[in-house]
Amino acid sequence: MSQPVEQPRRTVPPRPAPAATAEQPVGGSSPTIASGTGAGGPVSETPPSTKAPPRAVTKRPPRKSQRRHARVVIRKVGPWSVFKMSLIFYFCVMLVLLGAGIILYGMLGAIGALDSTTRLIRDLFADQSFVISGQWLFTRGVTIGLVMVVVWSLINVFIAFLYNLIADLVGGVEVTLAERR
Repeated sequence: MSQPVEQPRRTVPPRPAPAATAEQPVGGSSPTIASGTGAGGPVSETPPSTKAPPRAVTKRPPRKSQRRHARVVIRKVGPWSVFKMSLIFYFCVMLVLLGAGIILYGMLGAIGALDSTTRLIRDLFADQSFVISGQWLFTRGVTIGLVMVVVWSLINVFIAFLYNLIADLVGGVEVTLAERR
């Protein structure tokens, strides 16, 4: 009887590892041996000497994610954008103050404080034609409020120009931005 001739084993280059899943941690996959035989005998993906023992699946505690930080230097502020934002901001402030004035005027009228104040001023100054008028107060309040909105917006534009000049000299304001997690 003749003895079979043993042919050398051929190894196939390893395939790229699949993405790790919750059941299979990175670097902890066990090698698999292909079943079947090739033209030259059994084919294995990894040589038998480099087999690693299978690891137990363990769940790692989630790592605290690092916040990303960026340092930004504000070198220039656009005067036109400052003017637009200031107009909107101060107009909202004016509306809030007028709303508070209307509520206060209504409460003072409800408790009778406006009538008492009217009588007091008539007696002190001997002016019987004096009257506290809500329409007069609030038309003047809206007019003065709109003028102040424009004035303070222009003041903010002036401040923006000053900031731009000073930032050219000293380099601007450094701000650190952090990612929220």
